[in-house]
Amino acid sequence: MFYNYIFSVFLLFQSLFHPFYISLTEIKYNAKESSLEISQKIFWDDLESELTDLYGGKIDFLKPKDQADMDRKLKQYILQNNTISVNGKKAELNYLGYEIEEDAAWFYLEAKQIPRPQKVDVRNSILHKHFDSQQNIINFYLDKKPKSLILIKGNESGRLTF
Repeated sequence: MFYNYIFSVFLLFQSLFHPFYISLTEIKYNAKESSLEISQKIFWDDLESELTDLYGGKIDFLKPKDQADMDRKLKQYILQNNTISVNGKKAELNYLGYEIEEDAAWFYLEAKQIPRPQKVDVRNSILHKHFDSQQNIINFYLDKKPKSLILIKGNESGRLTF
């Protein structure tokens, strides 16, 4: 919660001075279920620009002409631009869906049968093709203690050790 507050203040401050491109990914290890619970916040107008360039033709995130086609494109894009490995083994990410919250969308993923993390490798290239200054903030929670990464174009991957 505290990090969301800081993130919001940062976004407000940045928006007063110049355009910025940022996403937030929260990854929580659920020890009871041996799973990763992943929430990813992306500004939908930036995502529209990226998807329009990627797939050709205008993409309308809020009022798509074909909702099933939009869902397919979103799932494909999110899964292609996120990779997580735990203890050297690539996690199989399952796309659960999304919800819109004002000017952004939250995307939800999960990975099951994940051993307790000691080493986590994260690749996140969301919006890097369209926005050179895109920053993707990753917060990984293990036992309620977060560790963070900021991934940028040209440095889309990072490692966290516990």
